[in-house]
Amino acid sequence: MDLSNWTPPPLPPRTVYQGRYARLEPLNHDHTPELWDAHKDAPEVWRYIPNGPYDSEAALGAWVDSVRIGHDPMQFAVRMEDGRIGGTMTLMRINPAAGSIEVGYIVFTPRLQRTREATEAVYLCIKWAFEAGYRRFEWKCNAANMASRRAAERFGLSYEGIFRQAAVVKGENRDTAWFAAIDAEWPALRQAFETWLDPANFDGEGRQRQRLTDLTAPILVTRDPGC
Repeated sequence: MDLSNWTPPPLPPRTVYQGRYARLEPLNHDHTPELWDAHKDAPEVWRYIPNGPYDSEAALGAWVDSVRIGHDPMQFAVRMEDGRIGGTMTLMRINPAAGSIEVGYIVFTPRLQRTREATEAVYLCIKWAFEAGYRRFEWKCNAANMASRRAAERFGLSYEGIFRQAAVVKGENRDTAWFAAIDAEWPALRQAFETWLDPANFDGEGRQRQRLTDLTAPILVTRDPGC
């Protein structure tokens, strides 16, 4: 592969990423009350995250203040179509020299989970990365987090293996499952997501006509044997 004319892509801008259903807003202190409203009754969403859960709005706000300025990781609040905040997600491990970037630290509350907004939030990150010139888009998760592993495949990211004993998180061993898509797969990924997100793909009750899993399956180079 000749990369003599390839130029490293830019760092992600701290700006709003607007979709049809979801809106990614750079995380700031003003999001704290809305995040607390979304999180206060859902401590389980922090199960595989290195920090949390938080027992007060002030504690959650202190975490927001500790991460809101960083450029890597770059945290976003996910605003839903109804105007509410549904959770947070992050662009991280950003390596322009290699052309790689990761989405992670995904903390989606029940109001956001399994919605069009949740899917589009991930798509907005993938779309920005490949359109900016990144060569590789990564997803890593605790190997015990089967929901996250299934989500990675649904989003069209190919399984790349398990890194054993990769970390210690909250006093427990973490094996890390790796998934990724590369730039050559982006046109097919874009078509799959755009087809699924099209309003015509949903009936009057909001039920999907085509599954994203079926649309992305032909893109996968390898499948997760654990899913």
